[in-house]
Amino acid sequence: MLKDTHVFAVKGTTVNRAAIMSRATNVSRATRVNRASLGLLLSALMLGGLNASAKAQDSPTQSAQTQDTQVQSAQTTSSSDQQAAAQVLDLLNQYSSDADWDKYFALYRKDGIFIGTDASERWGMAEFEHYSRPTKGWRYDLTERHLIQHGDVILFDELLNSPAYGVSRGTGTLIKTDGNWKIAQYHLSFPIPNEIAKQITTEIKAANKQ
Repeated sequence: MLKDTHVFAVKGTTVNRAAIMSRATNVSRATRVNRASLGLLLSALMLGGLNASAKAQDSPTQSAQTQDTQVQSAQTTSSSDQQAAAQVLDLLNQYSSDADWDKYFALYRKDGIFIGTDASERWGMAEFEHYSRPTKGWRYDLTERHLIQHGDVILFDELLNSPAYGVSRGTGTLIKTDGNWKIAQYHLSFPIPNEIAKQITTEIKAANKQ
């Protein structure tokens, strides 16, 4: 008789204790295996969730970095365009001072408009050239300038100092044409201080009546 084998009766039934213990051991092992498998499955799911979360967190950051790059690129382009436009306006003042009319009018679009200080002076390029070429030019030195860009259009206003007239103002528009900035409109005027505005406008009214 084996030492670990016992036979006993339960309500008239003979039961082999070794068989019961063997079955219990197998059930326990199966349970441990199932629990281990479940643990591995849960771990895999948790890792997958963490990776998805990490990717979700990375995505906005990468998107923001892309947007920052695009903004920086746009700012660089805008800065470059404005520098080129400012150079055109600088050359405009230089060529008018030198009476270099070929270079001066090359800075305008063919359909450009010049508006002078007199109310009657709204000239296309042909009229403006007819007025300008016989003269010795005019000098306006830059004091202050502002540029506002809207795509291929730049609006500008600048304060100038003229030896003949003092403080003057130029305003207008440049349009990118065939890759270069060209002047579409230039308006020259004389700003009037508020303190003497009525006096000056009264004299203008009187002059217009003559």
